[in-house]
Amino acid sequence: MTALVIFDCDGVLVDSEPIANRVLAETLSSAGYPCTFAESVERFVGHNLESIMIMVEAERGQELPPDFARRVQAETFEAFRRKLRPVPEIGTALDRITHPVCVASSGTIEKMTLTLGLTGLMPYFDGRLFSARSVPRGKPHPDLFLYAAHHTGVAPAACVVVEDSIPGTRAGRAAGMRVLGYAGGTHVGRDHGARLAAAGAEVFTDMAALPALIGTD
Repeated sequence: MTALVIFDCDGVLVDSEPIANRVLAETLSSAGYPCTFAESVERFVGHNLESIMIMVEAERGQELPPDFARRVQAETFEAFRRKLRPVPEIGTALDRITHPVCVASSGTIEKMTLTLGLTGLMPYFDGRLFSARSVPRGKPHPDLFLYAAHHTGVAPAACVVVEDSIPGTRAGRAAGMRVLGYAGGTHVGRDHGARLAAAGAEVFTDMAALPALIGTD
């Protein structure tokens, strides 16, 4: 029986991944680490910025510029203010979901507050936002989803996670939760649905179908 629906934020609630990954790819390239938009999506979606920087620095054998994180955040937030939209049909889906909901994201509370506020989705969550900054390990580890379940008083087995990334799907499954994997993003490749399924998700491509997939129990 479902008692809580845990939403990822980027790519599930807000259509931020195309914007954020273009900024990230451009900023990495300008810092001497050539990266295309497609490469950024393939390698970094689902990871927080700190873990991305660790991955890049280990690969290139030197640190990124001291202002790298600040630049990425500032340029990303500015682009969000100009371009960000909700994921198609997510508002309709949220209106029809009868279970309690929350958000558990690799991003910061500041970022979630901005993006959900810009897209008009914040009222659905009433401050129930959980960030990977609050746990020792981010996705693909289960810590964040277990943290969200604990703080809402729900057993992991009674949670449904809505994710769009491979790390997020693995995290949800590792937490012992059912995972619904959204493969309808415009930025993902043709094989994304198959990859989500291989990681343990039940795959769907239309947010309008989400309430029926969750059910009403």
